[in-house]
Amino acid sequence: MATTSRQRVLNAINHVQSDKVPVDFSGHRSSGINPETYRKLRQYLGLPERPIKVYDMVQQLAILDEDALDRFGVDTIELGRGFSLSDQDWKPWTLTDGTECLIPTFIDVRREGTNWVLYNGSPARPVGVQKPGMNFFDQTYWPYLEEVPADLSRLADTIGNVMWSVPSPPNRSEVDDNAFIAGAKQLRASTDRAIIGLFGGNMFEIPQFLCRIDRFLMLTAAEPKTVHRLLDALVEVHLQNLENFLGAVGPYIDIILFGDDLGMQSGPQISPKTYREFFKPRHSILWKRAKELANVKVMLHCCGGIRPLLDDLIDAGIDTTNPIQTSCKGMEPAGLKLDFGDRLCFWVAAATRKRFSRKRRGRKSVATSSNGLKFSRRVEASSSSKSIISWRECHRKISWRCSMLSESLTENNKS
Repeated sequence: MATTSRQRVLNAINHVQSDKVPVDFSGHRSSGINPETYRKLRQYLGLPERPIKVYDMVQQLAILDEDALDRFGVDTIELGRGFSLSDQDWKPWTLTDGTECLIPTFIDVRREGTNWVLYNGSPARPVGVQKPGMNFFDQTYWPYLEEVPADLSRLADTIGNVMWSVPSPPNRSEVDDNAFIAGAKQLRASTDRAIIGLFGGNMFEIPQFLCRIDRFLMLTAAEPKTVHRLLDALVEVHLQNLENFLGAVGPYIDIILFGDDLGMQSGPQISPKTYREFFKPRHSILWKRAKELANVKVMLHCCGGIRPLLDDLIDAGIDTTNPIQTSCKGMEPAGLKLDFGDRLCFWVAAATRKRFSRKRRGRKSVATSSNGLKFSRRVEASSSSKSIISWRECHRKISWRCSMLSESLTENNKS
């Protein structure tokens, strides 16, 4: 019996040899595509012209249509694709390069002089700006910039006022529980792709969205009691949201995505000691509770060089992490596979054709098994259509090796 996309992804996470390496392209934001680039890619592939829908306004990411998903053999899909299915859910907007697109009707974006300004919250206030030449929004409002208040009883509402809380489909302020469940159930019935539910649950980043990154990092050293108090309140907010989220859609998703960018090019942003003091205990509470609430795998989006933190992240409960930035310190694929490959699935972000080809020799031994390996790509505005096609061809070659290995294992088992 042929392996389905869903089973292929779960096999990789469970370290079970499958027929080929699974592919993720737009299954979550970090494997998404810039809308300007998506328009050019469709033209390059000869696919029919279709309206470009931008579902993530802050990062400006496009929805991949079904014909594009099929063209790249994609094995994943994001839960949000089960919502905002009507033409009335979208309104026109114009991208930086002049491309006409559609954005969700609930997005409040206003032209102010030469800038686009993003509004959010109640009452609505400016929270982000896109200046000329930019293809994303920059945060401009931090509610706790001056101080962390003594009373954190309204923390959930405050989080809802920052730029990074600008919703994408489904907008839960407009989609009630019954509609949320129905949309997830219908998506599950319509696809055999692995469904990824974007939850967030950020413990390291949300305080940065509230305080600003420089101030929050200084607080961890100067006012640790304040940070613990904020994080204790935050984990309670996340736990309530997690109960509601998985209580509704837990039966219909395969993977729940948490996020926290802990790394940078040269290594972690914080020391393992700081991670263990402030974040690991609370990550562990959230990730283990998710597995108690539903039969889901826990994925952490975590950019940068995070090798020194991987033992702790695995111990806290993650099953897989993306994007595995192999250009960062300590993130060489062979070493990661050797030290962590039996405990962690690598949701690997492929680079451009030239960079991938240059590193392919070192990755070949890692990529001859789909066991614990997932192939992914984030496509920025600077990416060419040719490099995207080359990425797919690299995957095809790796998958051929995995297929041959799988057949060999099957024959050996028979004998």
